[in-house]
Amino acid sequence: MKKRQFAVIGLGTFGSSVARELASKNAQVLAIDTVEEKVKDITPYITQAVVADATEEKVLRSLGISDIDCAIVAIGQSMESSIMITLLLKELGVKSIIVKSVSDLHSKIVAKLGADRVIFPEYEMAKKLAESLVSPNILEEIELSQEFNIVEMVAPKNFWGKSIRESEIRANFKVDVIAIKRHSPTITDEGQSDIKEEIAIAPGGEFEIRENDIMVLVGKETDLDHLKEI
Repeated sequence: MKKRQFAVIGLGTFGSSVARELASKNAQVLAIDTVEEKVKDITPYITQAVVADATEEKVLRSLGISDIDCAIVAIGQSMESSIMITLLLKELGVKSIIVKSVSDLHSKIVAKLGADRVIFPEYEMAKKLAESLVSPNILEEIELSQEFNIVEMVAPKNFWGKSIRESEIRANFKVDVIAIKRHSPTITDEGQSDIKEEIAIAPGGEFEIRENDIMVLVGKETDLDHLKEI
């Protein structure tokens, strides 16, 4: 199966994180930035990184940008450059264009130019966090930083019937339980059977973990990965 090809233009915190995550999922990643130090830092982790000005059409053509499956415009400082790059990517036939926005006006302009998706990273992370805490039957992982994640997972079998303290989650895995969601049978005012969702925020050490509970955990990605394996 052919690997998907991505271009990440702009290697700030957001762009670098996206590039590394894509590469970690076995995608081919081309990273572009005008700052040599940023390109040097990302080079060991991805397929190709180049120092170049992506606002120049001839530069994009020379890099074969038309063959890219998806381009992420992650420039956060210059709205003008972001707009110009989005326009060039569209004209060069890039299949999918995602743009990091810095303002409502920026969003409107790049959307009209043909961006397939416009994102505010901080807003989207907050939205996903809220959804993961309150929406039933959704298991999800949210990146808080390059090291720390929030994971929503079904309670492992060997935790059933134990309190949070007895499960020794903190001691053994170095992660914290920030919430537990539970679905319990109930009877409505009309006498009908229903399922009620209960959410315990910051449950204490004596809180008992039950079968089918959904645990919301925060910790380092490496520590959370160990917990997922049990």
